[in-house]
Amino acid sequence: MNILLFFGGLTLLILGASLLVRGSSKLALSFGISPLVVGLTIVAFGTSAPEVAVSVGAVLDGKTDIAIGNVVGSNIFNVLFILGISALIAPLVVNIQLIRQEVPIMIGASFLLLALGLDGQLSFFDGGVLFVLLVSYTAFLIVQSRRETQLAKDEYAGEIQPAVPGAWDDRLPVQLLLIAAGLAALVFGSEYLVQASVSFAKAMGVSDLIIGLTIVAAGTSMPEVATSITAAIKGERDIAVGNVVGSNTFNILGCLGVSGLVSGDLGLAMAPSLLAFDIWVMLAVALACLPVFMTGREIARWEGGVFLGYYVAYVAYLILAAQEHDALPAFSGVMLSFVVPLTVVTLVVVLIRRPVKTGSQ
Repeated sequence: MNILLFFGGLTLLILGASLLVRGSSKLALSFGISPLVVGLTIVAFGTSAPEVAVSVGAVLDGKTDIAIGNVVGSNIFNVLFILGISALIAPLVVNIQLIRQEVPIMIGASFLLLALGLDGQLSFFDGGVLFVLLVSYTAFLIVQSRRETQLAKDEYAGEIQPAVPGAWDDRLPVQLLLIAAGLAALVFGSEYLVQASVSFAKAMGVSDLIIGLTIVAAGTSMPEVATSITAAIKGERDIAVGNVVGSNTFNILGCLGVSGLVSGDLGLAMAPSLLAFDIWVMLAVALACLPVFMTGREIARWEGGVFLGYYVAYVAYLILAAQEHDALPAFSGVMLSFVVPLTVVTLVVVLIRRPVKTGSQ
């Protein structure tokens, strides 16, 4: 029953995000807002709508570990799993703007989350800070978009088109109904997913945090999985990377910003294990993007394989730690003494031998 509840909730989340994006996009375009701005705001936020819904729903249910674990786990999953799988399909192209602007912003947001959480919680004020930064970041992107080339604007216009006159979604009541249905699906989907996740945690004898970092994080990242893998298959290899980086920034500023505001005076308690390990993993993954992205401005297949391998190792560590398994010390020793240093040395050598491209793409 809990498995059905989980997948039913996940289906509602994905459907809700799709309906919300469709209705909001058509409504915005009908009011004369440009496709570029719609793409940078509504569509970008829509792929992270499941994370927002689940995190806010978890806060309202008093399950703050799921709320924070969902965001931290999603950011780790997005880079290591999604980019890993996408790069294995086809080497991914990295837009120079991602290296110069978007990745540093993602890294900055990750450092900020760590700094705000050092006192053991994300307060209402902390949530407000994150949300204000989200609004500022969005406004910055919109202002910046006015200087975009006509080619970039045409690309968005081709992907995000207004409703055809006379079509079923051309009328205002239908667009509002799509938005309402999308929001309702997100609310109910998040409720089902959180309920099932708590039941899983109890049945497996692990904490809500572990479930949030793994099952819930992977589930709410399904829109990003679909978008990035589809883009890689179609050859739109820069979209696959941009989708992940933008989503990670929004997860921290948007999901935790809104969740912190919803939590009120209670705030969001941050588990000691999260501060001692998982947030550092998220930060390390964000930092790893710079040398990987800069080497020839692409993510090669072998680098995608390394990303994917590290995600498997991360999940394995969480499972062993939750069970207090005898193999945990040996596993940790091998990772810290051999695998991680070898990877760092390899990336440094590749960075030195493969000059950084500085084209305008």
